[in-house]
Formats: sequence, structure tokens, C-alpha cells
Amino acid sequence: MNPRPYITQQYDAMRTTARTGWSVLRDKGPGKITFWFIALVVGIAAGFAALFFRKGINAVQAFLYGTEDVQHLHSFIGSLEWYWVVLIPTIGGFVVGLILHNFTRDARARSVGDVILGAAMHEGRVETRAGLASALASLITLSTGGSSGREGPVVHLAAVISTLVSRRINASGITGRDLLGCAVAAAVSASFNAPIAGALFALEVVLRHFAVHAFAPIVIASAAGTVINRLEFGGLTEFALPTIGDVAFYAELPAFLLLGLTCGLVAVILMRSIFWAEDIGNWIQARSKLPRYLRPAVAGALLGVIALWFPHIIGVGYETTTRALAGSMVLNEAIVFASLKIVAVSITLGGRMGGGVFSPSLMLGALTGLAFGLIATSVFPNVSGVTSLYAMAGMGAVAAAVLGAPISTTLIVFELTGDWQTGLAVMIAVSMSTALASRIVDRSFFLTQMERRGVHLAAGPQAYLLAMFTAVRMMRSRDDPRAADEETCWALIAEGTYVDGSSTLEAAMPIFEQSGAAYIPVVTLKPDSPPELLGALFHVDALKAYNRALAETAAEEHS
Repeated sequence: MNPRPYITQQYDAMRTTARTGWSVLRDKGPGKITFWFIALVVGIAAGFAALFFRKGINAVQAFLYGTEDVQHLHSFIGSLEWYWVVLIPTIGGFVVGLILHNFTRDARARSVGDVILGAAMHEGRVETRAGLASALASLITLSTGGSSGREGPVVHLAAVISTLVSRRINASGITGRDLLGCAVAAAVSASFNAPIAGALFALEVVLRHFAVHAFAPIVIASAAGTVINRLEFGGLTEFALPTIGDVAFYAELPAFLLLGLTCGLVAVILMRSIFWAEDIGNWIQARSKLPRYLRPAVAGALLGVIALWFPHIIGVGYETTTRALAGSMVLNEAIVFASLKIVAVSITLGGRMGGGVFSPSLMLGALTGLAFGLIATSVFPNVSGVTSLYAMAGMGAVAAAVLGAPISTTLIVFELTGDWQTGLAVMIAVSMSTALASRIVDRSFFLTQMERRGVHLAAGPQAYLLAMFTAVRMMRSRDDPRAADEETCWALIAEGTYVDGSSTLEAAMPIFEQSGAAYIPVVTLKPDSPPELLGALFHVDALKAYNRALAETAAEEHS
């Protein structure tokens, strides 16, 4: 018997199965087990992206500043000629400006806020071209002296990877968001060697729900990102702490309540300062007619001038954070460094140089906690522990308030430091800071950022879902069998009751409330010409679409 026909048949059957499987995956989305394998692949890819981003910053920084010990860059900068200290961030800002000017529509680097927006309103997708350009721009910013963090660009870069995969497999909204969560979890875990916090960050900050169906794939991806980090850096924590010990007879706990409130106010000052710097930058740019590609260069020059006297503002700032956690600063140093860090971060982000806010908030929190601890231990020496504990709690408290993520931030502080014995103090400070800051801003830095752009994510899906539907998409056209009466439409237009076709249901629903009409005309508005009637938006159609979107969101969050 000739075995070749049998082998050929089996080979053809395997090819047919593979083609059929790919067609099902592309057209209908993956099944549960298949999705877990995809989550693993996405997690590995996002982990390597985070690793290469971090290594890239170190390599470029070492080359530009001429030192191999980038962890102690601030100490080394003092030995450089003054013109290099100013010139490097200025040139870096100029290159960043050119990149963002040519590859983004608004010359603004993408970050975590855009990832949250993609999860909420764009089926887990983000801009890929602008995202890649933003990652490159942020790498240059952090390498040349920008005072921001690497987690924002890394998170968005991971989101770009998940977006490419989602498009390739034609993922549905739920699948796309879950893949986005997987990529973000892996990126955070690979950046900070923090697998628990990475998974919870994706759920708490990006997806903004804790659906059971998303938990397993996100944990798989987070674990993959952590393995990649540990293969390169080992199991070392990001910060090495001295022995802290226990809180003195728990008598210090009221002090951590006060520390939490103080950190909440400091976090609000940081966020408001960044937004104020953004507004001032917009005003100056408009008044001076400054080309938008020069804005980051001006910001870089300002940072370079400040760094002549205070080099600790350069870069991510882990050296200063480590010193604060070790308690090796005096009170005046901690206060001055914290104040200048707020100024430097505001210049960097207000100048649109790119980067994130998590690492700066860690540094600012450690400095705030240290300053508070130095005061508290001097006033009540008999019932006080070490200042390092206050620095650690402050680090978590400011970061949690900025990110609006008390759970994942508390865990990431433990994983960054390796100290799990002082959890009660950290939890108290984090809870108080988050509670206070969330009442002053819109929940977090990222959600306030979206609110400033007119996207109401902080208010929940009942607010932002209306903005997902345009009037022209939901209207009944003039040739529709159920179209509105044209004579009535023109009468409504004459009295000013209509909506532009590019507007969303967010703009249309108040018109329904005010007019009481069953439908409103949808028009195209052109300069110096009367409105052109496209069709009519019916109130019942708008309500049906809104109710379906609410039901789908609720089903996803409780699945």
C-alpha cells in the first residue's frame, strides 16, 4: 500500500483546518482558550516593548551625558559644563517637537489618558501612527532631560500593539478592550517588576471595571511581562529600603491620616500646575505665533537652566526618590526638591515634551512623606518611628491620588520596595489622599485631562456613551421609508431647532428636552450659505441606541 496518498490527505486536511480556523478567528473572534494564547503573545510583545523602551532611555542617556551610571545621573551632571546641561534638553525638545509636529495631528504626545479613552469609546483601539511617534518622542524626552515618567509612553506603546492585533483578528469591542488590558498589564509589570499591580492597574485604571472574564487573560499577560523583566534585571525591587520596622504601638496611625490629606493636596497642586502650564503654554504660543514644533524646545531650555542649580529634576528621578526613601535628606532639601519637581514636571508636560506622571508622583510623594515625617518625628519623638516609613506612605499616597488608583498603587508601592510589613500605614495614607483629591479634581489626572477635552469619562458610561453616536449616523435620511415630513423639518429649522450632522447625541438630547419634538432635523452647516437638510434624528431612535449601549456596558462589566 502506497502511504503517500494517505499522508497527502492528512496534510491537505491540516491545511484546510488551519485556513478555517484563521477565517473563524478573523471573522468571528477567538474562543476563550485561543484568546488566552493571544493574551500571552500580546503580553510577551508588550513586555519586550517596555524592556526595550527602558533600555533605550538608559543607552541614549548614557551616550548624551557621557556616563554609564544613569541611576546616579543627577550626581554626575554637576561635573558637566553648563552649556551641555542646557543644550542637551533644548536639542532634545526640538527633535521631539519635529516628531510630534509631523506625525500627530495636534503635536501632542499620547499617554495613559488616550488609552483610557480608547478602552471606553473606541473598542479598545488607539491611534497607531501617533502612538509610535509619541513613544519615540517620549524616549527622547526622558533621555535628554525631560522631567516626566516612562510609564505613560510604555502603556500607550503596549496599547498600540494590542490595537494592531485587534485589527488583525477583527476583535469585537469586549475582546479588543480585554486585549488592551492584557497589553497594559504586561507593560506595567515589565517596567516595574510588579505583576500584581500591573494586572490591577489594567483593570482599575484602563478598563475601569473588574469583570471576571477579563481577569485570567490579564493575569497571564502580566505574568509574561514580569518574567521578561526578571530575565533581564533579576528579582530585585526598584528601590532598596532600610529596615523600617513596625509603627510605634500604632500611636502613629493618626499621623498617617494627616499625611494622607497632605499628600492629597500636594497631588492636586501637581495636577493643577500641569494643567495651568498647559493653558499658559497655549496662550503664549497663540500670542507669540510660536511654531508648535518649537514649544518642546523652549520647555527643554527652561529645564536645562533649572538643572544648572538643581540637577535632580532631570529625567525620571529614581536617585532622588531612593534618597528620600532612605531618609538621607534634611527638611529644607525635601521641601525645595518637591517644589522644584512640580515646576519641572509642569514645564515638561505643559511644553508637550511627552512622558508620564506616575514616576514624578512617586518622587514627589516620597519627598512629601519625608518632609512630613521629619516634622512629625521631631514634634513627637517618643511615639514616632522612622522617617522612611512616612516617605514610603507618602510615595503611595501622592501617586494614588494622581492616578485615581488606590488599589493598584498601594500594591505597586509594596512591589517596588519589597516591604509588605507596613501596609496599614500606606493604606491609611492612600485612602485619605485619594478621597480628598478625587473631590477636588475629576477622579484622577487622566480623567481630568479627558474632561478638559470635553469627554466626560469621570461621570461614567451614562455620560460619555452619548458622545459615541453622531447625529448623521443615527438619523433617518430623506429617502428613508420612515423619514420625517420635510415641511415640518424646514419649519423646525426656521425656528432654530436642528442639529449639525457632525454633532453627537450629547448635543442632540438637550434639544429634544427643550423642544419636546419627536424628531429634529439634521443639517450640514456651511459658511455663508443656508443649512442643507440631510434627514431627521428621531428621539426614539436616539433612546434605543443609548439604552443598547448602556446594556452592553453593564453586561461586560458584570460578566
